[in-house]
Amino acid sequence: MLNKKNTVSQFENIVRVRVCGLLFENDRVLLLKHDNIGPEGYLWAPPGGGVAFGESLEKTLKKEFKEETNLDIDIDEYLFTNEFIGKKHHAIELFFKVSRISGELELGKDPELAQDQQILSEARFFSGVELNNLRENAIHNAFHTANARDKIAELRGLITFKH
Repeated sequence: MLNKKNTVSQFENIVRVRVCGLLFENDRVLLLKHDNIGPEGYLWAPPGGGVAFGESLEKTLKKEFKEETNLDIDIDEYLFTNEFIGKKHHAIELFFKVSRISGELELGKDPELAQDQQILSEARFFSGVELNNLRENAIHNAFHTANARDKIAELRGLITFKH
């Protein structure tokens, strides 16, 4: 059984630096469903995770992608920085456009969480229409900044989202 309090509380009241990868294939972007997060009870977000002390952004993003999706990636370009400031959460997220080198998509795990606290429940590619049909509170806040959600890779600079 998922212990939501423990899952969420380990990321509260700290500033986290994260890397996120936007993988586009056939005009679709890969997102992971995170359960027990946000007002909808779930959140669709790109693969990625927290940067550990002494670990490069590139190494972190490649590692997180492999752990969460079973995909090996190359980093194509740095896109933008998203800063999320909430009541209990503060994240600085660096977004990169990535491409698949190898592997078949398979939902993995978040190694930062215990086995009984895993929150990843689905991995899938979304078309622009599907992205735009997701409820606002069910998709990562960076998607709200783009003119259209499927244009997220066109964002540049610093985006600050206060909640």
